Amino acid sequence: MSLQDQLLKAGLVDEKKANKIKKTRHKQTRQKQKNKIETVNEARLAAEQAQARNAERDRQLNQQRKAEAERKAIAAQVRQLVELNRLPGDEGDIDYSFTDGTLIKRLSVTETQLKQLSNGRLSIIKLDNRYELIPTLVAEKIQQRDKGIPILSNQPTETPEEDDPYADYQVPDDLMW
Repeated sequence: MSLQDQLLKAGLVDEKKANKIKKTRHKQTRQKQKNKIETVNEARLAAEQAQARNAERDRQLNQQRKAEAERKAIAAQVRQLVELNRLPGDEGDIDYSFTDGTLIKRLSVTETQLKQLSNGRLSIIKLDNRYELIPTLVAEKIQQRDKGIPILSNQPTETPEEDDPYADYQVPDDLMW
């Protein structure tokens, strides 16, 4: 038996007032439950938003790490290609002049290397502030992997045409710019 029933039996409260108190208490209970549900929903919504922000931040960090690892892998591949295919430079007796941006640089090459550079069969690549001679095919592979690496490569010379008026004239071997 509830307290309300006991009060009614004792005559301290009439039935009308008891029903009014019961309704008020029922309304308060419903209101509390409704407010609790809303606060729980708000808390859940805030937690979901925080989780989504964390997931996005983690995704961006993973993407940055992946890009950095990919960049390092490409740099290692380029370094390996250059080290495996470089030709000995700075050992010749002919200075080959070339441009690096706005600067004119010189590299000592042999006569064979000079002809190959002029014909476009050799290229010059800058790696770790050093200039290396590599075959043009290797330079093209490097260029496919990383377009930002400075590579100097001459276009292959074409055979002279039949109607070339200067075909009979020889270019001096010691002509240097």
